[in-house]
Amino acid sequence: MTSHFLTGDKNFWVILLVIILRYLLLATAAFVIFYVIRVRKILFKKIQPRLPANKDYVREILYSCLTAVIFASIGYLVFVTPVSRLTQTYWDIHEHSVGYFIFSIFLMILVHDTYFYWTHRWMHGKSVFRIVHRVHHLSTNPSPWAAMAFHPLEAVVEGSVIALMAFLFPVHPLAIGIFLLLMMAYNVYGHLGYELYPKGFSRSWIGKWVNTAVNHNMHHQHIQGNYGLYFLWWDRWMGTLQSNYDENFENVKSRTAIHTTAADSIPGSDFEPIKTSRIS
Repeated sequence: MTSHFLTGDKNFWVILLVIILRYLLLATAAFVIFYVIRVRKILFKKIQPRLPANKDYVREILYSCLTAVIFASIGYLVFVTPVSRLTQTYWDIHEHSVGYFIFSIFLMILVHDTYFYWTHRWMHGKSVFRIVHRVHHLSTNPSPWAAMAFHPLEAVVEGSVIALMAFLFPVHPLAIGIFLLLMMAYNVYGHLGYELYPKGFSRSWIGKWVNTAVNHNMHHQHIQGNYGLYFLWWDRWMGTLQSNYDENFENVKSRTAIHTTAADSIPGSDFEPIKTSRIS
C-alpha cells in the first residue's frame, strides 16, 4: 500500500481530499460564524464564555490533518485494495433496495454510537488515556477545529469503525459518504462551544436521549463522564452521565447579555466554569 502512496495513487488522494475538505468546510463555517463574525455579540452564550488561545486552534488543526491522512489510509485499505473483496461493500443501490440504502445510514449511526461510547470509555482508562486520548483532551475549551484532533493511535481506533461496519453488513459507498458527512457535522457541533438546541431540550422526551454540545463540553472540561456521541442512552444506562447535566444545560440557555460583565465579553477572558459533579 505504501508503494501506491509513493507513486501517487489517485484513489488515496481523492479519499484524503474529500476527508480534508469535509472537515475544513464544516469547521471553517462554524468557526467563522461563531468565533469571528458574531463573537462579540454572542460570547455570553458560549458554554465556556472565553475563547481558546490561538495555539489551541493551531494544535487542533494540525492533529486533525494528521487524522485525515490516517482516515484516508483506512478507507483506501478497506475499499480500494484487495481487502475490499472480503467486505460486504456493494455498488448497485438496487442490489439491496433503496429502502435498505436509507436504513443502512441510520444503522451506521447506531453502530457508530455504540462503538464510540465503549471505545471512548476504554480510552479513559488511566494508562490508555495518557498514551492515546490525552491529545484530544488538551482542548479543555474545544473549538470546531477539535472535531478530528486525535493522537494517531486514537485516529486508528476512530477510523476503524468504517472497516468494522463494512465487514458486518452490506454498505454502499454513497451511504458511507452521507453517514460520514452527518458524523462530521455532529462532531463539529459537539465541539462548537455553543449550544444550538433550545432551552428545555435536555429534559424533553426526545432531548433526554440526544447528545448536546453542553454535554460534550462538560466532558472536555471535566474529563470524566458523558462519553456518548450522538445519543445519551449508553451514558444513562451505564450511569456515566454527569448528574448536573440538565442544570448546566439550563444555565447555559438562560444566560442573557445583561448578566455578563464587560470583562466576560472580552475574548480570552476568564469565566466561572460550568459546574462539575459526580457521575450518576
